[in-house]
Amino acid sequence: MRTVTVVGASLAGLSAARALRAEGFDGRLVVIGAEQHLPYDRPPLSKEFLTGKADESQLALSDDEERAELDAEWLLGVRATGLDARGRTVVLADGRTVASDGVVIATGARARPLPGPWLRGVHTLRTLDDARELRDRLTEGRHRIVVVGGGFIGAETASSCAALGHDVTVVEAATLPLMPQLGRDMAEFCAGLHQRGGVRLVCGTGVAGLRDDGTGDGGAVTGVALADGRVLPADLVVVGIGAVPETGWLSGSTLAVDDGVLCDDGGVTALPQVVAVGDVARIGGVRHEHWTSATQQPVVAARNLLAGRTVEHLGGTPYFWSDQYGARIQFAGRRHGGETVRIAEGSPEEGSFLALYEDESGTTAALAVDRPRPFMRVRRGLRMG
Repeated sequence: MRTVTVVGASLAGLSAARALRAEGFDGRLVVIGAEQHLPYDRPPLSKEFLTGKADESQLALSDDEERAELDAEWLLGVRATGLDARGRTVVLADGRTVASDGVVIATGARARPLPGPWLRGVHTLRTLDDARELRDRLTEGRHRIVVVGGGFIGAETASSCAALGHDVTVVEAATLPLMPQLGRDMAEFCAGLHQRGGVRLVCGTGVAGLRDDGTGDGGAVTGVALADGRVLPADLVVVGIGAVPETGWLSGSTLAVDDGVLCDDGGVTALPQVVAVGDVARIGGVRHEHWTSATQQPVVAARNLLAGRTVEHLGGTPYFWSDQYGARIQFAGRRHGGETVRIAEGSPEEGSFLALYEDESGTTAALAVDRPRPFMRVRRGLRMG
């Protein structure tokens, strides 16, 4: 291969560029990014960056020396709008095209919005620009904030806003936050973290709509109307109801797309010399929106891309973590739904514990709260099992 183009200047895109060079690719390497920014770390956006404990320089995922070694062409601030799969040519919004021998799709995902018109004071938290805008608003005095969605992004954002002294309410449509990921018992513990942090949690009802100040199109939000008829006053609303994979630019490319780019378990698509990694990739039928996936998948996908076929398959144990209300939550493994949960160390009442998900086959997953060392031991065992 003489030219490989990575579409997406994300963690996954940067990891793919690193992996290509590590595998010996010494040709032209092009990285295309819709944002103006070089690759940056997203997890701190809802935590240290939002609370002012980290600045933008601390988010950078690479430095000048590494970028010089990568010897990549960075085309930033321009979106990819199409992929001519036959010629493996990436079409850009400004009219340019990049012809390639291989393509890595790493376009990630965008925040899922609430239905209806967007109002002033309504925010998502997916990009650095999103975080900048929200952080600026949080410094303008004490606000009544409603966070829609009790998943990890919603919980982390609520925790950060509460730490800054704001009045915060979290709305979660499910009976408990994080039920699908953790199961009822552990979801109840996470629900208790909100209370511990001084945040109100409203579960079991969705959002019917937003109230505004009546100034017309583009007015300011004043409240959140719930499906059960209540209205929560709000100066700011943060929407954290999931993400949508960025696949629209692939329309007409003949690539198979269904809640992400469909790939085999090596990140290889149905098209020759096209692989997908990170949040946009549906690998083996699953999309993994986690930091570790964005670093591990590109290593395997790069090898397969350079080989021209699937010579290596993705393995490993799913892993994610979250920091909220002063607690570090770590989860590894696969919860299938029929396991029993056993507390192996500590206790939820103490606020620090290791929980094991077990079925007849043994331990399938582990959850730890502020128990990093025993958790890592279990995680290593899950990887080996």
